[in-house]
Amino acid sequence: MSLRALNLPTLLTWARVAAIPLVVGVYFLPTDWMTLPERNLTATILFILSAITDWLDGYLARKWNQTSAFGAFLDPVADKLMVSAALLILLQLGRVDALVTLIIIGREIAISALREWMAQIGQSRRVAVSYVGKVKTAVQMVAIPFLLFGGTLFGVVDTVLIGQWLIWAAAVLTLWSMQYYFRIALAGMKLT
Repeated sequence: MSLRALNLPTLLTWARVAAIPLVVGVYFLPTDWMTLPERNLTATILFILSAITDWLDGYLARKWNQTSAFGAFLDPVADKLMVSAALLILLQLGRVDALVTLIIIGREIAISALREWMAQIGQSRRVAVSYVGKVKTAVQMVAIPFLLFGGTLFGVVDTVLIGQWLIWAAAVLTLWSMQYYFRIALAGMKLT
């Protein structure tokens, strides 16, 4: 890793990776240390802070011209790990359906493999991040904190209900974006 890769944006991405065991770990602390609502709130805050660093590291890297190949690799890996870890915790808590979890995590694995393969055949630009992929990410990044909170917000808002609707919407967008990427990849194969 070059010195160019050791910058604040990359450190923020590493902080997101480091937050993963913290988000997961709060649910494994002894019950006399934290109640479930306290665990939910802590995990929610950690996830939201991580989501903010995801936006911030990209913004700073572009603004300060501190982009690097390593940062471009690490950023989506950190996102996928954080989302996968949160979904697995939510699955264990019974707040998200197994099918939704499988769709979202399975898509991430499939698209990562597709991008790797497309890079090997010199077609990586064909599977760049799409608008649908960005919307999918935004929806799931809103859904997950609602689901992690797992209660009533301001005495009115049922966060689990809203989170479940949003995570199902994210699953639909996930399938939509996946077929888009595979269609683009197949079209690229026909051109070569």
